[in-house]
Amino acid sequence: MQITEVKSKAHKATFLDVARKIYKNNNIWVCPPDKDINSIFDPKENVFFSHGEACRWFLKNEKNELIGRVAAFVNHNKMGSDDQPTGGMGFFECIDNEQAAFTLFNTAKKWLQSKNMEAMDGPINFGEPDKYWGLLVDGFTHPSYEIPYNHEYYQQLFENYGFKTYYKQEGFHLDISKPIDERFLKIARWVAQKPEYEFKHFTWKEQEKFVNDFCSVYNEAWASFKEDFKPMQPEYIHKTLKKAKIIIEEEFVWLAYNKGKPIAIYLMYPDVNQLFKHLNGKLHFINILRFFYLKKKNTMTRARGVLMGVVPKFQSLGIESAFIYHINEVMKHKPHYKEIEFSWVGDFNPKMRKIFISVGSKSAKHYITYRYLFDREKEFKRFPIMS
Repeated sequence: MQITEVKSKAHKATFLDVARKIYKNNNIWVCPPDKDINSIFDPKENVFFSHGEACRWFLKNEKNELIGRVAAFVNHNKMGSDDQPTGGMGFFECIDNEQAAFTLFNTAKKWLQSKNMEAMDGPINFGEPDKYWGLLVDGFTHPSYEIPYNHEYYQQLFENYGFKTYYKQEGFHLDISKPIDERFLKIARWVAQKPEYEFKHFTWKEQEKFVNDFCSVYNEAWASFKEDFKPMQPEYIHKTLKKAKIIIEEEFVWLAYNKGKPIAIYLMYPDVNQLFKHLNGKLHFINILRFFYLKKKNTMTRARGVLMGVVPKFQSLGIESAFIYHINEVMKHKPHYKEIEFSWVGDFNPKMRKIFISVGSKSAKHYITYRYLFDREKEFKRFPIMS
């Protein structure tokens, strides 16, 4: 077997082609746009390079056939948040072969050790955890945009190597063609109409205010339970909005205010994977025309709830339910949408899990984020449960 570090333009194309080869006969997998994956490893595009570094490789067999790939990365801002310095590995794809998989895992491990890491989490993203995070272990149906999909045998490859479950994640599906439980709606409506609260959806005209308010809520809410938290910068939100502008529905993005102060956020996108399904990762001129044609034909019938956050003072007061109430009202005049996928909720966050169940959504997909300690004698600890 021959492992090659990605260094040239040709190498980058080969890294992308590994996935197309691994899933060649899989009708469920959706090839992410090549541009999206390349941007994750581009210091000009990915702000995580300002405080981190990454490397990637592809693997060929004795017949010069592509059989796997992997990436490894270090987030220097996270260095002091674990019991040991921990890096990440991800974008793993491999044939069903332990020798090939272990070669890839060992390559990532060796590189991380050279960066003074003592453990690796994976499969994860070199970026925010709402993208490409975790290994799918149950619910091998249509993948939403930037949500993991992989072969079922990957779980055995990870666990046979020695990865252990750091935390589990769930994806919830809500069938919006069916009415939401009236008892839930009654309470949600009551919260939504309280005079001390104001709920506003995003508009492009107020983009600057939205971005600042979004960051304010995100930074206060996430800092309350993430020891390694680093504040989100407005430039990251601006880039995200710019990237998603052609698909964003203004009424899918919400902010809640209390007496003028932003206190909660909800972010949802149309699931653009229903368009990318037809493009094989290529965004050349013909596929761009095809993209807009499919969009116009209302091909996107599914939405993806990306994140929901409430500042600590206003948690457990029903704000999350009020967001669902407003989204339910929006969907009444967008009947081509049939389903919402809420992804993902960690097993360390039972409160959010309870909210999604109460609205009538069903647990449909399960993921695992693994950790591998390089010192095999060291005590393994799971991610702590939120109180």
